[in-house]
Amino acid sequence: MTDAPASGAVDPSGAVEIHHGDNLAVAHALPDAAFTLIYLDPPFNTGRLQGKAIESADRSGVRGEVKTGFRGTSYARLRGDLRRYDDRFDDYWEFLEPRLREAWRLLAADGTLYVHLDYREAHYAKVLLDALFGRDCFLNELIWAYDYGAKSRRRWPTKHDAILVYVKDPRGYWFDSDAVDREPYMAPGLVTPEKAARGKLPTDVWWHTIVPTSGREKTGYPTQKPEGILRRIVQASSRPGDRVLDLFAGSGTTGAVCSALGRDAVLVDDNPEAIAVMRRRMPHAHIVAPGRGRPCRDQPVP
Repeated sequence: MTDAPASGAVDPSGAVEIHHGDNLAVAHALPDAAFTLIYLDPPFNTGRLQGKAIESADRSGVRGEVKTGFRGTSYARLRGDLRRYDDRFDDYWEFLEPRLREAWRLLAADGTLYVHLDYREAHYAKVLLDALFGRDCFLNELIWAYDYGAKSRRRWPTKHDAILVYVKDPRGYWFDSDAVDREPYMAPGLVTPEKAARGKLPTDVWWHTIVPTSGREKTGYPTQKPEGILRRIVQASSRPGDRVLDLFAGSGTTGAVCSALGRDAVLVDDNPEAIAVMRRRMPHAHIVAPGRGRPCRDQPVP
């Protein structure tokens, strides 16, 4: 996979707007159908309950009425079945569901939603997302495979994330395979020299290293995603000039890639450390302070 431009040398051809605040509140204030691409990389569910979910859950074991999905009434029953199976997932879903609903509202008619999860939640989430959005809107399950870190000797080492891909309109979504960086053939001798030189279109399994511990791309943010992964997503599912939303922006990789590729990005995070990293990474970005609806253009970059 071809690497994206270095974070410290982002060509600001696309605008970046960074919102410092709760992503659900920020999403509520954004207009309908405003984004061609939405990428969500929520905190992975490691068994620790999300604070907001705990506050909204009835500890007596009786939860409030579950809303139906966008495509019918099966969602409430399905979610109840999964709740009985694993309460930890239900607490996680209480946190995630309203943000997914807002993302769907914000997605343009030709738009695509990417939901980045780990192996603990991907299978639960797939069933519920199908019920929430409609199974016909499911496009792909992408596997990001990497080989880094400690390896268990008691089971097959877990070295992948899952990215679930949904489209607003299965008959009218934007996808440009020609814009995606090609990758080498595994057996170039089996294809023509012309094909070998061009490379092949990536499949749904993406081999890509994590962000190196040293190098221009590294920001020091603990959950930073590689620019190469986001570059492929942005190239395929948006056009120059389109708007892209990331509600869990973290280190700002989505914004760095979008800016370099000529897309306009809206990034949201409530962590001051994340905001500081993004401001250093994208000094051309406009910062929107908590509770404000307009960019704070005169704030100095630390």
